Amino acid sequence: MNIRDEGVLQEGALDIVRVLSKAGFRALWAGGCVRDLLLKRPPKDYDVATDAEPQDVLKLFSGSADTRVRFVGEAFGVVRVETPRGVFEVARFRREGDYQDGRHPLTVEPADEEEDARRRDVTVNGMFLDPLTGQVIDYVGGECDVSAGLIRSIGRAQDRFREDHLRMLRAVRFAARFNWPIHPDTYEAISALAEQILRISQERVRDELILMLTEGGAPLGIRLLIESGLAKHIVPEIIDMEGVRQPPQFHPEGDVLTHTLIMLSQMRSPNAELAFGVLLHDVGKPSTYEVLDRIRFNNHVKVGAEMAESICRRLRMSNDQVEHVRRLVADHHRFASVHEMRPSTLKRFLRTPRFDDHLELHRLDCLSSHRKFDNYHFCVDARESLAPDEIRPTPLITGRDLIDLGFAPGPPFKIALSEVEDRQLDGTLSDPKEALKIARGILDRAQLAGASDSRVKPPHPPADSQ
Repeated sequence: MNIRDEGVLQEGALDIVRVLSKAGFRALWAGGCVRDLLLKRPPKDYDVATDAEPQDVLKLFSGSADTRVRFVGEAFGVVRVETPRGVFEVARFRREGDYQDGRHPLTVEPADEEEDARRRDVTVNGMFLDPLTGQVIDYVGGECDVSAGLIRSIGRAQDRFREDHLRMLRAVRFAARFNWPIHPDTYEAISALAEQILRISQERVRDELILMLTEGGAPLGIRLLIESGLAKHIVPEIIDMEGVRQPPQFHPEGDVLTHTLIMLSQMRSPNAELAFGVLLHDVGKPSTYEVLDRIRFNNHVKVGAEMAESICRRLRMSNDQVEHVRRLVADHHRFASVHEMRPSTLKRFLRTPRFDDHLELHRLDCLSSHRKFDNYHFCVDARESLAPDEIRPTPLITGRDLIDLGFAPGPPFKIALSEVEDRQLDGTLSDPKEALKIARGILDRAQLAGASDSRVKPPHPPADSQ
């Protein structure tokens, strides 16, 4: 099959091939970009495979002032070429020896392009394309599997997955993204070797899960993880959601897992934290399920937030990511009471960091269950109608003012400042002098109650508030 569409080809990647070819080397586009072009999808990136040695690549591309080149995988012969038209990885055709840890080969040697193709994971990722002629070079049957819409390992599936256990997750991810079945032999090998995924670092597992949840096909990906046995070793908590009934008046769609999968299917280009928030927002329901006057999940939000935090930390997410996911889960039921919130509580809720993600999770929650959006629209309208300084006004007083009153910093400071701000947000307090009076009263009562021994000198009022 020939591909010759200059409107699709990325000129920067073509330039890389032209430079290498002019110098007498074989250079081809490789892997996912070839698959995407066959599917008439714009590739996210372009990788170049070549018979040029890494030192030759460095020499060829280091002469330009606007191009940077460096090794990113010296042992694997991979050079990163950064040009004004994009960033590309240029890799030497190679063969790999035995794998020692289910992830890294013991040896890497130069090879020809066919050997390089046969070391890759699945057939649809194992093709090359010569962009100078438009010719696809396929040693592994990738074109047929693209046409058939099939995920199949290159060679014997168990061999590929024993070499690199992460390939099992990649196979599931590609099946989910394209909504393609996994070849029976490939799927059987994944199920047989699923436990080996425990040998892969949590960081690599996390990255695959993020891609699975954010690049399309998340519901199928989660379903395949559960059915193949991989979820048992990665996120076993989600397995328990299946079969957990919910009150039909609120959740006519079905059990907790069904509800979650529907939410995942409705996501629109989510960031990683929102996707994990959707996946885990009801993770606390299985352990809090009980039937009283109706099916109830008392305290499931608190339990779920703790579980979500634990899962995210296990997957080595950053502290900021962990906190955001935890808060998405912890706060997702607060929308039910927004109409009854006092102004200060509502304004504090609306200024929650990254509140757009909270809004979107709530929208998805409603869309995937009772389809009542009153609370969602209430919050959207409130944010639009309130000026920024109404939601986050300039403080009437600060901790410095309390120190000037003669108090040393301590826990009562937070109580006093929070009470003053609540009144300010409620619209019942606007005078800094009155704010100081209220704060001083709170600190005095705290001292009398023994909650603080923080006076460093006898209290005295400001001269202008006698």
